[in-house]
Formats: sequence, structure tokens, C-alpha cells
Amino acid sequence: TLAPPASSQPAAGMPMISSAAPYECKIGDLVSVVGTNLGQDNVAALYLTDGKLDTKLVMIEQTSTSIKFKVPPEVKPGRLALMVLTKEKDPRLMEQPVKIVVEPAT
Repeated sequence: TLAPPASSQPAAGMPMISSAAPYECKIGDLVSVVGTNLGQDNVAALYLTDGKLDTKLVMIEQTSTSIKFKVPPEVKPGRLALMVLTKEKDPRLMEQPVKIVVEPAT
């Protein structure tokens, strides 16, 4: 049997976000992300990033398979990636493959 390449699977215990809803949102909207290893034992913090500016999010609800947060007012509109800070002996920031679009206020 052939195993998938190691790069396509998260290491044991590594947080991995697989989806976010809604994909398009506005400041103040509640967003739910789903994935694996997202509990308090694995994820210390969640961020939105454009590659230059990282905005720490307040996690309203956190379980092993989901995190809910509200889009904070300081986030600039645009397509942003989700990023987790791992809770390990040597914490790491890990940008996730999932992105959301924050729309400008109207």
C-alpha cells in the first residue's frame, strides 16, 4: 500500500483548518472554522493575516474540531488567511490553507 505524501497530512496533533463559513464576511460577523486538533491543547491563538499584518482574534468558542470568532473592527478588508499559534514547547505560527474575504463596510 502506498501512503500519501507526508506533506499532505498534518503531523499528529498539529492543528489543521479545513473550512471556514461564511467565506465572505464583514466586520462583526461570526465566523466558524472547522478542522482537526483545534482544541485548547493544540491551539494557543488564532490570527487573520495578509502576509504582512497579523490580527489576533478573540476565540468565542473552541473545541477539538471547531473555532468560532467575530471579525474584529481593526481587520482591513481583503482576502485573508487564517493562521494558528500552536501550543507546543516551541510554539509555531502556522498559516492555514483556508482563507476568508472581509468585505468593506458599506
